[in-house]
Parts: sequence; structure tokens; C-alpha cells
Amino acid sequence: MSDILTAGATSGDKRFFHRSGPFTLAEIAAEIGADIPESAAAVHFAGVAPLQVAGPEHISFLDNRKYAEQLAATRAGAVIVNPAMAARVPAGCVALVTKDPYLGWARAAGMFYPPAPSDPGLHPTAIVDPSAQVDASAAIGPHAVIGPRVEIGAGCRIGAFTVIEAGVVLGAGCQVSSHCTISHAIIGSRVKIFPGVRIGQDGFGFATIMLPTGPKYLTIPQLGRVLIEDDVEIGANTTIDRGSAQDTVIGAGSRLDNLVQIGHNVRLGRCCVIVAQVGISGSTVLEDFVVAAGQAGLAGHLRIGRGARIGGKSGVMSDIPAGQEWVGTPAMPAKAFFRQVSTLRKLTEDQAAARAAAAHTSGSGTSAAGPAEEAGSD
Repeated sequence: MSDILTAGATSGDKRFFHRSGPFTLAEIAAEIGADIPESAAAVHFAGVAPLQVAGPEHISFLDNRKYAEQLAATRAGAVIVNPAMAARVPAGCVALVTKDPYLGWARAAGMFYPPAPSDPGLHPTAIVDPSAQVDASAAIGPHAVIGPRVEIGAGCRIGAFTVIEAGVVLGAGCQVSSHCTISHAIIGSRVKIFPGVRIGQDGFGFATIMLPTGPKYLTIPQLGRVLIEDDVEIGANTTIDRGSAQDTVIGAGSRLDNLVQIGHNVRLGRCCVIVAQVGISGSTVLEDFVVAAGQAGLAGHLRIGRGARIGGKSGVMSDIPAGQEWVGTPAMPAKAFFRQVSTLRKLTEDQAAARAAAAHTSGSGTSAAGPAEEAGSD
């Protein structure tokens, strides 16, 4: 066991990750759009690894000056860096110079670790309704359940114990992990759904009946769908409720982290980023490129403008104009929030200083009066 724990400290343990390559430095540079010296173009590399554990056969990267000391000590054969850091790459290590090292790293890692191939077909324990249309190139895992009239496109992968209910459509190249449930949904191509995701269940909608004994609640039928556009990723244990009368929409290219709650009728634009434990209440609209940081909560029936950014743990109770950054609870423009924080801190410090000065003055007065009183008594 100790050998397993200590061996293979670099990225991409072969037990879990399908590796491709090796590749020449010229091939890697072409993929990431980097400049390299011609003398190193034919050198082969076997993988990628962080600066601190990379060896001569690895590509690494630096995107944060905080780790410049690790760059100086790295044994990597090549490092992806921005132009400002190229001169700090140590001797014997090739600088792959690009304006966006993190993007370069993503592309290089994708070369060495492409998606693992899957074996098409139905597992013997899978249950597929006769009316379902499952492309011959799709892979349906153990104990998966595919309901009536479901359509599953080419190259899809459905994980173990996942249930896809009646009428759901999945476009080509979708990956649905284990223990997911999907209903009332039309899903585009290349959508990746991680374990435990719930899509298409009833939204949180009810009417109140006031009785002499207290309120009683009547559930409102939820008659909408969930529409998920192409190239979306949905993190583990995220829940997306179907619309009440309209549809819940997740825009193309959006990224939802783990444990996100999307209420009914919510509409996300293109390429929104929703970080872990964010909750978005019903009928709120996020325009394109909105970012909501972890644990932010958004009230219902709001409109968040294109490119707006919401800070972690913020409580959003009103519309946010396009391009603005809001933080705090209740959320407000970031500059106003930090001005208030600064003012409050200064008031607190001033009050503390005033109390300390008063205590010092009081203590000094008592000390000075004591000897005089004693002298007078003599």
C-alpha cells in the first residue's frame, strides 16, 4: 500500500487516465500557439505535470508569479509561460511562450489526456424501452434505465444506475455519469453531466389556501421543460428544476459547478459560470457571460446583465446592470460595498481609540490626585 501512495506523484495516474503521446515539442507548440527555439522542435515529451514534480519528459506551466520560486527549481523539460516570465525559465528547460499560459496548459493537457474511448452497446443489465431511439454508437452502462420515446444521439455515454425518463432527447457526444436522473429535458450536443445530477424535476411552486386552522398549500403543476444547449457542463449533485409554464434554459457553453440549485423558469445565457452552492430562484434571467461565485444567492424574477460578476456569499435582491461587479448581502456594487467596509472599519478604530484615550485619561487623573490628597491629610 505504501508503494501505491508514494509512487506516481506526477499528473495522470495510469490507473485512472487514458494517456496519448508522446508528442514532439513542435506538435505541442503548434497546438497551444507558442513560440519555441527551432533547436528543440524535435524533442519528445511524454506528459504534463506541475512545476514541483515535473521531470525532463514533462510539460509544465506558470500562470501566477506567486509560484516563481517553483519555476526556478523545476526539472521540467519545458514550461508554458507568458512573455514577461520567459527570461526566468531555468537553464536546460525550454520556454513555451504564449500570452495565456493557462489556456496553453489546458490544450497541452488535452493532447496527452483525451477523453477515454468507450465501447458502444448496451450493458446486459440496462433496461431500454422498445420505443427509445438509441444510436448504435452510444454506450449504455450497467442498470441504466432508458424510458419510452427517449432519443440518445451518436457517441453518447450513459453511466451506471442513471435513469432517463420518457421523451428526453440527448444530442450527439453527451456524457451522463452514474446515478443521474433526467426528465422533461431537451439536451444539446457534447453536454457533460457529472454524478448525481437531477434535471427536470418539479419546480418549487405552490398556491396558498388560508384556512381558519392556518395555511394549506396546493402544488401548482409544473408544465415547462429544461432546455440545455450545446457544450454545457453540469457538476455533481446539481439540480435543475423544469419550468412552471415556461422553460428553464441553460445557455451554450455554460459551466455549473457541484451542488448548484437552478429554480424553475431560470434562464442562463451563453457561457455563464455558476460556482458551487449557488442558488438561483425562479424566473431569474442571467444574460451572457455572467459569473456567480460560490454560495451566492439570487432572489427570483431578477435580471443580471451581460458580463456581470457576483461575489461569493452575496445575497442578490435586485437587478444588476451589465458589466458590473456586485458583492455583499444585500448585494451592491463592489466599490460601494468596500467603501462602506472601509468607513465602518475606520469608525470602529476611531471608537476604540477614543475609549482607550478616555481610559488612559481617567487612570492618569486618579493617579495624580492620590498623592495630593495624602499630602493634605498630613
